[in-house]
Amino acid sequence: MSVSNPLLNITDLPPFDKIQPEHVTAALTTLLAKNKATVETTLKAAQASSNLTWQQLITPLEEADDCLSSSWSPVSHLNSVKNSPELRKAYQACLPKLSEYATWFNQNPELFKAYQALANNKEAQLNPAQQKMLSNALRDFRLSGVDLPETKKQRFAQIQQRLSELSNQFSNHTLDATQAWTKLVTDESQLAGLPETAKASAKAAAKAKDLTGYLFTLDFPSFQPVMTYADNRELRQEVYTAFVTRASDQAANTTFDNAPLMEEILALKTEKAQLLGFESYAHLSVERKMARNPDEVLAFLNNLATKAYPQAQQEFAELTAFAQQQGVSNLKAWDVGYYSEKLRLARYNLSQETLRPWFSADKVTAGLFDVISKLFNVEFKHNASITTWHKDAHYYQVLRNGQPLAGFYLDLFAREGKRGGAWMDVCRNRRRTASGEIQLPVAYLTCNFTPPVGDQPSLLTHNEVTTLFHEFGHGLHHILTQVELADVSGINGVAWDAVELPSQFMENFCWEREGLDLFAKHVETGEPLPEALFEKMLAAKNFQSAMQMVRQLELALFDFRLHLELKQPNAQAIQALLDEVRQAVSVVPTAEFNRFQNSFSHIFAGGYAAGYYSYKWAEVLSADAFSAFEEEGTFNQKTGLRFCQSILEKGGSEDAMDLFIRFRGREPNIDALLRHAGITAA
Repeated sequence: MSVSNPLLNITDLPPFDKIQPEHVTAALTTLLAKNKATVETTLKAAQASSNLTWQQLITPLEEADDCLSSSWSPVSHLNSVKNSPELRKAYQACLPKLSEYATWFNQNPELFKAYQALANNKEAQLNPAQQKMLSNALRDFRLSGVDLPETKKQRFAQIQQRLSELSNQFSNHTLDATQAWTKLVTDESQLAGLPETAKASAKAAAKAKDLTGYLFTLDFPSFQPVMTYADNRELRQEVYTAFVTRASDQAANTTFDNAPLMEEILALKTEKAQLLGFESYAHLSVERKMARNPDEVLAFLNNLATKAYPQAQQEFAELTAFAQQQGVSNLKAWDVGYYSEKLRLARYNLSQETLRPWFSADKVTAGLFDVISKLFNVEFKHNASITTWHKDAHYYQVLRNGQPLAGFYLDLFAREGKRGGAWMDVCRNRRRTASGEIQLPVAYLTCNFTPPVGDQPSLLTHNEVTTLFHEFGHGLHHILTQVELADVSGINGVAWDAVELPSQFMENFCWEREGLDLFAKHVETGEPLPEALFEKMLAAKNFQSAMQMVRQLELALFDFRLHLELKQPNAQAIQALLDEVRQAVSVVPTAEFNRFQNSFSHIFAGGYAAGYYSYKWAEVLSADAFSAFEEEGTFNQKTGLRFCQSILEKGGSEDAMDLFIRFRGREPNIDALLRHAGITAA
């Protein structure tokens, strides 16, 4: 089996060209059995030891876990970027097995005692990273129900397994609902206002399906231009309606309705929290975060809402007045993006489309590498010999002073079978192996930008540029780590509400002249971004910034209160809570049929349940951190290396607040965030 199955004995990068769906279940079954045997053998040796050491207990367990992760990581990744019915079936069949193994491990009372014994053994002479890893592990044992009576342990295990299944179903429904809807337009006059880039992409999409005309989908690179630029109000309404009713009972196709899944997910999360002695899932969630309790989270969000809401109201009043001047007296949800862009154009004579020619994907990527090189003294090298899963996916090495530091895969463009959105994920962790060698970290960096059409390169909006920088910030957190323990290296072990700090920090360089000069080159002439355009960009940077902030606060408050207040949720109660939150903090109109929550994958299929507030929490940290560069110089490498050494290299090996204070010299405050967003609050 080990010879023929490429998922067994992966010692380097995944062999993506050899992995097939039929390999998945067999490999996982083999590795889980092997890992269980390793745990039991290691535990016996630990129990027989009179002076338990790290090498006796943790080293063999980390080796086994790394072997499992190396096999499962490419499977999980392929399920997101090259989805097929066969792979999906194999992936889903494995989720209960993984859940059962995780529960078996984390509810093992003898293993828990062994970890406690090692943590208490002063003769073991553990370093700070080892102490932090053990502290996290003991916390996670408790949060997995290791102390529960047997009947409650069994129920906890059932809940974990079911939640794993439901989360995957939610994600599949969202993907299927997104891809089930298309709109073919054969009359080009209906597309007035749409940029040529959007029409070219739609024409190419139709051609790929052997259709004549322009094919639009609900993937963001297709959806967003229609909502922003299409003069045809009926077309905007049709596309908007399809988008906000995805995976709901309001959709034209109700096959993928996520409402029953949402109800069960929320009920099970509440039950899980109460089994562990917590009042709600929100109380359980903050155990692994910087925030100390739910009250602190709600106070943080409501404080920001108080400061942003008056300005958001003013911004929307200006938009309403502008739309009325254009002859629209009743501004609908599908009009907001369109007239906002018209207002931006009228006020600043600048649109996202105007900027596209200066942001070809190739030049932006090269410029991103230059920015990082200047800040953190590293270099990047493309390795075309490494096999990937698609011709658009590429592998790069990261080096410092000629020495390898890490690697990453970069997959930028949207395509069929690829989950929407942008994300970073772990391929391999940095750690010191049992043989004493350093295993270098590898990351996956994935976006969904408009692909090149024919000989025309992919041209990004400035918003997409910031998305790329954002995701690469996560990547830097993972690949620049110097920690040698997998559980606290890179993004592992980082408090969830601090994990967005490096990503949001990197976005700032998309607004700095010195940063833009490294990559904003005209696609045809190679000329840098004109100063007049740059000044317009800066002037328009905070256009409707308060409206954007209250939108994020709406999502964060909905998520947190959903997991704090609804004890027996149903679809009606979920909708009622969202309506209540919108009434308090939203300023834009929402269609009655809007079922955004049914595709809110962050909280129902991702890791952000009772944690979506982390984006704003970390934005406070990132804005404050970047203000050090404003004070000391955008590309001051001394400041860059201090940020790298204080934050990026440390991963989860120390408390996030301690690391921030080490870099900034004090605790964070929200002043820099409000200043960067142009929000003038009393």
